Amino acid sequence: MFSVAACSSSSKTTASSSSSSTAKAAGGKTLTVWLMTGDNPKDWVANVTAQFKAANPGDKINIDIQQWTNITTKITTALSQNNPPDVIDIGNTQTPFYAASGGLMDITALKSQLGGDGWTASMNGSAVYNGKQYAAPWYAGGRAVMYNKTLWAKAGLTSTPTTMAAYEADLAKLKSTAGVSSALYLPGQYWYFFDGLLQQAGASIATESGSTWSGTLNTPAALSAAQTFKTLQAFGTAPKDQTEATQDTFFEKGNVATMIAMGYEEGTITTANPKLANEIGWFPIPSNTAGTPGKTFLGGSNLAISANSQNKTLAESFLTIALNQANESDFAKDSGFLPNTSADYSALAGNAYAQAYEQAAPEAGYTPLVPTWANVENAPNPITTLFLTPVLEGKSPASSAAAADTQIASRLNQQQ
Repeated sequence: MFSVAACSSSSKTTASSSSSSTAKAAGGKTLTVWLMTGDNPKDWVANVTAQFKAANPGDKINIDIQQWTNITTKITTALSQNNPPDVIDIGNTQTPFYAASGGLMDITALKSQLGGDGWTASMNGSAVYNGKQYAAPWYAGGRAVMYNKTLWAKAGLTSTPTTMAAYEADLAKLKSTAGVSSALYLPGQYWYFFDGLLQQAGASIATESGSTWSGTLNTPAALSAAQTFKTLQAFGTAPKDQTEATQDTFFEKGNVATMIAMGYEEGTITTANPKLANEIGWFPIPSNTAGTPGKTFLGGSNLAISANSQNKTLAESFLTIALNQANESDFAKDSGFLPNTSADYSALAGNAYAQAYEQAAPEAGYTPLVPTWANVENAPNPITTLFLTPVLEGKSPASSAAAADTQIASRLNQQQ
């Protein structure tokens, strides 16, 4: 959800590669919308596009698909220009940053029109800054365990684990099973998953005292979470110095037993390898207590209108269409992510990922919802480059955590 973010099929639907919102269509204007990769299910995009054109005769829509890598920098640059994309899909934890910088349009007056009276309060929290609505909550979600049913059975496993200890025992069996390259493919810079382990340990990345932030990775609870991450990472062959951006390409080969994943990744994998279409299962990331799923980072995305958009009326029309109940339900059905209102949860029926993550959602939490949080995620992310990767490579957890804490505090305490 999550930034989640991060999230359905990764098929791309674009009218052109131009990011200019002032490009003129024959007889009208062109609205430019930036959606993140995975947030563009083919049928949903087609339906929303058709409805937008019907509601705005003579105008066109250009949907550009963006990659998550360095997206904060790219959006920050775009929003500072006179011709930014009109509508942007932004990670929930990054929304306060863009709002505080003046890059987002205040849509408080549009809230009811967009269905805001029914929005889930916890999801809408990230879209509000200083009491004003700067974005609309679109969806939320988090990580669950994706597993290969064939490899699971080959290892003699007949049920899914409900505790972290049982999961580690299962991973040990899978690791020694012929044909399994990784019992768990866990890239060493997968900090979204690590944040869930932190929450589970009763720790956090940072805490605020008064108006000053401090990094809190160099604490017993956080160091314990790092040890759990290191133990799990050793069950596979994933690199210690890379993010999860390309992990799907390894699972799709059919020799990875489990992976920490988002719901949309199943579609990406089965498109690449149709033989896995009926071989993928899901279960919640376990905690230490049977019957209680592990805590996770609550990712997700919001939809916002650029303050400098030259097509604000068209942008408002797009949000109204994209967020109506039918389209919100269709997006949830395709992606498995939680819609922005519980009234649409029925759309999740039959989606294995959704059924797994629904159990974990009540235990999920955010990183700090403050404008300067985006500074922490900007590359090089100190959580990964100064802490996780060094720890996995054998360096002192305490000294690595201290170095990361210093950088985290510096970034969070920067003036806007």
